[in-house]
Amino acid sequence: MPSLLLALLAAAGLAFAFLLLRARARRRHERRLKEVLDLADAVQGLLETAGQRMDAWKGAVGRLAGDLGNGAQRALDGQPLVREAKRDLLQHRLWLQARGLAATPAELEAALAALRRVQARLAGELAALEDAGAALTEATGAAQEAARREPPALRRQDAD
Repeated sequence: MPSLLLALLAAAGLAFAFLLLRARARRRHERRLKEVLDLADAVQGLLETAGQRMDAWKGAVGRLAGDLGNGAQRALDGQPLVREAKRDLLQHRLWLQARGLAATPAELEAALAALRRVQARLAGELAALEDAGAALTEATGAAQEAARREPPALRRQDAD
């Protein structure tokens, strides 16, 4: 009888340890999944910021004359980076919806790594876009100031 009691206690201890390990793994999985979701939200925020900046600069680009204005407008209209990042983000969100809860730790790590690459690329491009926008604002302001200083007889019709 004592050996049966010891066997039952050992089995109960093993079952308890198994449940603890399982709960710990579940919490780790949920933390990693939350990290993926938070990173996806951060990427979406960067995308919204990039879109707002591009929209704001379209007005300044419209005031540029000639080839410079046309080239800048094409760059803002094309937005290939933003479209690509939106597509990547949508794919990750759909994957999370379909597989997030059942994803393996390796799959979650791969998703995190991919989102980090998208975030880094987008952040770099947004920084470059900010620099270009600042230069564009400065150039537009300088051109408008120069146009205001021109004698009225020399002004182009579209300079006002």
